[in-house]
Amino acid sequence: MSSQRRVLIDTDTASDDAVALIMALRSAEVDVKAITVAAGNVPVDQATSNALYTTELCGSNVPVFRGAAKPLLRTLQIADWFHGKDGLGDHGYAPASYKVEQEHAVSAIGRTIAANPGIEIITLGPLTNLAAAILQQPGIVDSVSRCVVMGGAPCCEGNVTPAAEFNIWVDPEAAHIVFQSGLPIEMVGWQLSRGAAAINHGDVARMLNLDTPFAEFAIRCNSSAEQAFYEQTGEKGICLPDPIAMAVLLQPKLCLESSEHHVKIETTSELTRGMTVVDRLGVAPDQRNRHIWSSSLASRKVRVCWRLDVAGWKAALMTALR
Repeated sequence: MSSQRRVLIDTDTASDDAVALIMALRSAEVDVKAITVAAGNVPVDQATSNALYTTELCGSNVPVFRGAAKPLLRTLQIADWFHGKDGLGDHGYAPASYKVEQEHAVSAIGRTIAANPGIEIITLGPLTNLAAAILQQPGIVDSVSRCVVMGGAPCCEGNVTPAAEFNIWVDPEAAHIVFQSGLPIEMVGWQLSRGAAAINHGDVARMLNLDTPFAEFAIRCNSSAEQAFYEQTGEKGICLPDPIAMAVLLQPKLCLESSEHHVKIETTSELTRGMTVVDRLGVAPDQRNRHIWSSSLASRKVRVCWRLDVAGWKAALMTALR
C-alpha cells in the first residue's frame, strides 16, 4: 500500500468524469485520498451525486466533498446539452447509500495536500475549487508533485467557443490563478480525445463483451455525450477527455510528446474568453510582449501534452473496466 502514489481528484462529475473515476478507483497504482466536486458540466449537487454513485459502483470508501456551486466571478454555465440533464445520460443513476462529507471541498483540498506531501492532483472540471484552495493556502503548491489538468485547447479549436475548451471557459479566472500558481501543471487538452482516440463501435463492442457493470455503465452513461459529440464535430464515437487525462496521470508514458511552455489564460475578451494561449515558439520575452506576459514569465512553465499513445490509452481503459 505504501508504494501507491497518492492522488486527489477534483471533478464536475458527468459522463466522462465518471469513467475517469472508475479508472482511478480500480487502479492498483494509486491511492485516491479524496474526490472533490465543483459545478461545471452540471450543478454541484448533481455532480456530487454522480461522484457518489460512481464510488459506490466501485465499492470504494474514498470520501467525496462538495465544493464550489459557481465560478469565482461568473454565472455558472453548464453542459447538460452534452451530457444530459443529470450529466449521466438521464438513465436515473443515483447513489443508494453513499453520503457526501460535511467538510467543504476547498478545505478538504488544503487539508489533504498538507497531510500528503508529494501528492498528485488531477482536475477534470473547472478549476474553481483548486484556485480557491490556493488563494486560502498559497503554500500548498509546494507540496504537490504533479497537477494533471484536463483542460484547454492548445493551438487548436475549442469545444465551447472557437477559442476555448469548456473547463477553462467556465471559470477562466480560476484557471488563471492555478496556471500562475507555480504548480507543476501537465495540460492534457481536449484535442487529444478526438479522431482515433475516440471510442469507436469496435471499441464499444469489446468493452461490452467484458460483461462487467463498469463497462456497461461507462457506455450507457455516455449515450447523450456520443450523440452530442457527433452533432458538434461530425465525428462518430465517444469522446472521453477526462479518462484520457486520467490515463496520462496513471501511466505518464502514454503522453508520447510533450514540451514546456508559458501558458496564459484569457479572462477579459468575450471572443477568446478561456483561451489557453501557449507560447509554443518562446516569443513571450520579446519586448513587444513583455507587458502582457511579464507575470507568466516569473512563474513555472506548463508541460503541454501534444501526442497520445492511442492504443495504450484504450488498453488502459479496457483494463479498468474488466
